[in-house]
Formats: sequence, C-alpha cells, structure tokens
Amino acid sequence: MPSPPLAPDDGPIDIDHLQRMTLGDAGLEREVLAMFSAQSVSLIGALATLSADTGALAHTLKGSARAIGAFRVADAADCLEAAIRNGDDPGQALIELNDAVAQARAAIDAMLRRS
Repeated sequence: MPSPPLAPDDGPIDIDHLQRMTLGDAGLEREVLAMFSAQSVSLIGALATLSADTGALAHTLKGSARAIGAFRVADAADCLEAAIRNGDDPGQALIELNDAVAQARAAIDAMLRRS
C-alpha cells in the first residue's frame, strides 16, 4: 500500500492561498480567477510560437499562477523559462505547461460555476 502524500493534494488551485491573497473577498477571488483564466489562454497561445519573448511570457505566467495558488502552472512555467534560458529544447516543458494550464482552467471554470 503506498504511503500518503506528505502534503495534501488540493488540486490545481490552492484555495487557502487564493483566499489569503484576496483577503477572503469572494468577489475578488472570482475576479482574479477569471482574469487568470483569460490571461493564461492568451499567454499559452503566444508561448506556442516559441518567439524571442517566450522566456518573458513564461515568467509572466509563473507570477500570475503563483498569485492565485496555481502552483503546478507556476512550476511548469518555471521549467519552460529554465529550458529557454539554458538553451534546451522547450518542447516537453511547453507540453507540461499546457497540461497544467488546462487543469487549472478546468478547476477555475468549476469554481466560477459554483459561485
């Protein structure tokens, strides 16, 4: 039987972190989640081109993700940023970032529907 995780898996969005960052304001939570969801779509589209701005765009997405508690997105964006900085092939990092963003957006959509 596998051991339980050291920290609970709270899903794609760390709700406690989000609530701390929005000072418990449910309206602000909804607003920042909607903004992140829209921004992430735009940034993922731009990142797919792997232009000269890719590192900066990944950095922007990383910061936005950390602000709302989408830590898997932030970690994946950090990996993409590092791959670009190190001259490595960013393909796998971009795939992982796309997956993390898709999961975060699905969670956000569900949260917004409930409120």
